[in-house]
Amino acid sequence: MKPLISIVIPAYNASKTIIPLLDSIYENRGKDIIEVIVVDDKSSDETAELVQKYILKHPKLKIKILLLKTNSGPAHGRNVGARVARGNILFFLDSDVILHKNSLSELVRSFEDPDIHALTGVWDKAQKNHAFFPKFKALRDWSYWINERDPKNYYYLFSTRVAAIKRDLFLRLGGFDETYKSALVEDIELTYRIARRYAVIFNPKVSVHHEFEDFVPIAKKYFWRSFYWSKIYRARKKFDPVATTGKEAVTTISAAGVVGSLLVLGGIWGIGDINFQLSLLFLVLGSLFLVIHLWGVRKFLGFCVKEEGIVFAIKAFFTGIVLYIIILSGAFLSTFYSPGKDR
Repeated sequence: MKPLISIVIPAYNASKTIIPLLDSIYENRGKDIIEVIVVDDKSSDETAELVQKYILKHPKLKIKILLLKTNSGPAHGRNVGARVARGNILFFLDSDVILHKNSLSELVRSFEDPDIHALTGVWDKAQKNHAFFPKFKALRDWSYWINERDPKNYYYLFSTRVAAIKRDLFLRLGGFDETYKSALVEDIELTYRIARRYAVIFNPKVSVHHEFEDFVPIAKKYFWRSFYWSKIYRARKKFDPVATTGKEAVTTISAAGVVGSLLVLGGIWGIGDINFQLSLLFLVLGSLFLVIHLWGVRKFLGFCVKEEGIVFAIKAFFTGIVLYIIILSGAFLSTFYSPGKDR
């Protein structure tokens, strides 16, 4: 018998994106048995009203909307939706994605295998926005998931943008950690708990489209995600294929080495009375860090050349350096600063 899929969507001020998502689910439903649960996180826009109107217009799609009395964050919203869900499979989607054709049927097919307990999908590499950074971010994520992943790592990030799990397992684990009010590392933290006993498998045929934001909001997310993950890392004392592998940590540190060496060289040369031995030392160090960093990002840069050309790849290299510094800054700050989990 086909499993019942409960699609859980936390939504906050999603009036511009929720209807296209619901349309994509409606077009995907086919003969699969599904229900849709939208959890409105006290939106200040017309998200709830739009969903309620959609329910009336599409009675064939079983949609339920839950209206939270206080804004509590996506982790809480997902947990609320999971508790009222009737399905034996929970399928989590963010409110700003569009489900690709055949993704639901592929999800159902996957969970017909009794050994599958949790699954994550992927978002495509296309962007309607022609600006550089959204395209960079889409290619960076696609390359990470498709081109750069070590096949020996047996579990993937349970990415809440598009991920599914058996409901009984999710409830047994206690759901997402609701002390993370914003979308921070609650997906990573849950992944670690799942992976203690089960693999989170990857199925690229379960896919969505997502339009990425520009540099500043993404950089802020990178900073705080690194900040909170670093605290989890210090408790676990190991790298992993979910957040940061050892190789990726070296790539991040080498980016800081490149920038640091250049700053020191600039300072030495700016003094006027140049110390050639010291300059040579930092020139060699900077070159070594650059070689290490280029090795770490070679697959991504090659992918950029293939997709967008050499100029895009050069811009991607320098943009990546900046983001690595931001990530390292978040990790550094986490060693001596401990705010609440409400960012």
